[in-house]
Amino acid sequence: MKPFKRPKLWLGLWALAIAVVIAVCLMPPPPLPPLPDNSDKVEHLLAYFVLAACAVQLFSGRRALAFAALGLVLLGIGIEIAQGLLTTTRAADPRDAVANTLGVALGMATVGKALFVGAAVCVGAASSRECPLLLKHRARMALPPEI
Repeated sequence: MKPFKRPKLWLGLWALAIAVVIAVCLMPPPPLPPLPDNSDKVEHLLAYFVLAACAVQLFSGRRALAFAALGLVLLGIGIEIAQGLLTTTRAADPRDAVANTLGVALGMATVGKALFVGAAVCVGAASSRECPLLLKHRARMALPPEI
């Protein structure tokens, strides 16, 4: 895990997000207006992108990220199997598992982008020297204060 003030809180929020994805995928779908064919693939991709990008923000090290990515891919496959075997209102679709996996890959591709995400948080600061989030990243990465 990366060094957070409250690591258990952030890990708990990530676990809650995973639980929400599981619940939404296994509960009966809500009534929706007619949508284009396969538009749900975008939802799958986005959900797993968010979960994987959150994992990138939580975990440090290649091994931890590889386990998180593998776990999310297996979760997506497992949910599809569960939809086919355990529900009468959902159907297993291998294309959903592919969309989930692509979302994980895209989310994992955000590795190294935390500094830029942090910069967006500090837009209101009068200068980069006043943003504590950027100062913390600079100190950890041994960057000079002017970068």
